[in-house]
Amino acid sequence: MKRAALFLILWLLGSPVCATEIPSRIEINYHVITDIGEGEIHEVMEIHHTGDHYRYTINSVAQATGMYKLIEPNRIVRHSEGFVFEQGLQPARAYEKRGKETPSLAVFDWADHSIALSHMGHEITQKLPYGTLDRLSFSYNFIFAAIPKKHVERYVTDGHSLRLSHFTLTEETLDTPMGAIKTIALTRQEEKGSKLKRKIWLALNNHMLPVRIVSVEENGREIEKIAKRINISYKPGR
Repeated sequence: MKRAALFLILWLLGSPVCATEIPSRIEINYHVITDIGEGEIHEVMEIHHTGDHYRYTINSVAQATGMYKLIEPNRIVRHSEGFVFEQGLQPARAYEKRGKETPSLAVFDWADHSIALSHMGHEITQKLPYGTLDRLSFSYNFIFAAIPKKHVERYVTDGHSLRLSHFTLTEETLDTPMGAIKTIALTRQEEKGSKLKRKIWLALNNHMLPVRIVSVEENGREIEKIAKRINISYKPGR
């Protein structure tokens, strides 16, 4: 662990963003559009230096707004926590909770190379591939990890399954409520005939933060979230 912390510090000092500019807290407010209504998402990522290592937590709360809130009054709460290394984020635990439902939970055991998934009363344990992320940590992973030039390949879990995801990369300028933003867009490659979709836009000049995500989920629901406000805090002497 001490060696990993040393590597992280050296990597931060040697990167284009110096160590004192690494955020200690990132807060993003998203406007959400779905095929049946609108909503908002508030996400907070915090990075802490404790002992010999860096830890992170990400909390995301989604809430319907307007008339849609009458149809969908429940909040969706997502959480991811774990460690920060020179190769990116390494989650230890992640969950998703919709209203009063039992949360879907993923517990990562990197020492044993296994991941325990719990969803709707069903529990399974699978082999944990190197570099696996949950969906929330994947969106923030490239704050720390160098992004490849052409494609990204990662195992990603949503708490009840684990799949190898392939993303192609393109450069796009995105119009947002905060103005035009230069981005790297990650488009997930789906199997022929699949209705699933996921595309993530990362801000090139703002820590590679996720500023837009468009997806079609397994239930067929179309969701778009786009950042309308970003607040970043820095802790001197990190």
